[in-house]
Amino acid sequence: MMKRGILALALVASSLAVADDEALPASVQRGVEGVADKVVAWRRDIHANPELGNREFRTAGLVADHLKSLGMEVTTGVAHTGVVGILRGGDGPVVALRADMDALPVTEEVDLPFASTVRTTYNGEEVGVMHACGHDNHVAILMGVAEVLAGMGDSLPGTVMFLFQPAEEGAPEGEEGGAELMLKEGVFESLTPDAVFGLHVWPAPVGSISTRPGGMMASSDSFSIRVQGKQTHGAMPWGGVDPIVSASQIVMGLQTIASRQLDATKTPSIVTVGAIHGGVRHNIIPAEVEMVGTLRTFDAETRTQIHERVTRTAETIASSSGATAEVDISLGYPVTANDPALTAQMLPTLQRVAGDKYFESPRVTGAEDFSYFAEAVPGLFLFLGIASDDPALVHPNHSPRFYADERALPVGVRALTALTLDYMSAAPGP
Repeated sequence: MMKRGILALALVASSLAVADDEALPASVQRGVEGVADKVVAWRRDIHANPELGNREFRTAGLVADHLKSLGMEVTTGVAHTGVVGILRGGDGPVVALRADMDALPVTEEVDLPFASTVRTTYNGEEVGVMHACGHDNHVAILMGVAEVLAGMGDSLPGTVMFLFQPAEEGAPEGEEGGAELMLKEGVFESLTPDAVFGLHVWPAPVGSISTRPGGMMASSDSFSIRVQGKQTHGAMPWGGVDPIVSASQIVMGLQTIASRQLDATKTPSIVTVGAIHGGVRHNIIPAEVEMVGTLRTFDAETRTQIHERVTRTAETIASSSGATAEVDISLGYPVTANDPALTAQMLPTLQRVAGDKYFESPRVTGAEDFSYFAEAVPGLFLFLGIASDDPALVHPNHSPRFYADERALPVGVRALTALTLDYMSAAPGP
């Protein structure tokens, strides 16, 4: 029954009504409609053939061949497997559009005719591979946008940089990757965009669009705290320094950072201890305890403050019991922050495209490496709803049952195309 229901939904992939036919010029709208079936076909092909980060060889080849067929300047091998296409039009602004290409080490459980059966080795283990975060949709949408904009010929008012990015989910151990590496290799140096746009599919109502100014997705940093005490017999705790008790006090103290040490009216923040390890036997107080966790917030200044307070809290609580604490904080993705002026400028465009399916996004405590691009130039990131009308098919990103309703794909093509053209038309010339 599930397979028949999914197929029924898939057969109406292009049936989602256009919110506003005036969101794009008539000729461009015809281009969006004309590429719709190709976008679905590309998405299914990529979904059936997923690849992990820095290993997106087949996907990159598909993308590069398509961009070359459209007459673009194409660079491959960027940050390992990334592809960059340059479409030159008039003397207007430069707009960058980004799609991430990598899949996840997840075994698919969705009963689709194009479900992934791919398996590979990840961190020394054999795993299934699945586009459980929906990046197959992102690639197909941006390939469609590329064809639509290339079809405008000399009437394209500016230049578009298409960024097909590897390893958004993180590079393999011991490797660099993703948006950060693309920037490190100079992707914005020879041609610097005036703005960058990106989208992510999300289990919201199909065809909906949402965004918000400022911090939309959280920074994601990890920490480890090593508490050093003095080993002794569990029956004679006064003979040593108990790092388990000290570590327990540190866990509780860390919870006061968000609730008592930061301005609660400014931005939400999270300090989570995800694991704690220490000791090997019931009657031995160990010499050492280690805990690890994650830090999340939506503001760059608050991010710095959390780092300082985690270190201070752990060190001082440990010291109070005669123990020591060694704190190590590893930086992850920055806050995905939408430029407020750019967001305000492009809001009418998104409202025209989505109609009554536009809404302001809540903050999301997940992280995104689009944040690096948005730190380099003004950026706007948005969510595209792909949740089925059937509640049984609605599952979160990264689930083995994640399902994307393809009726959202034309909305994604329309949104990125409209953002590009409206920005180019409104922005002042060079």
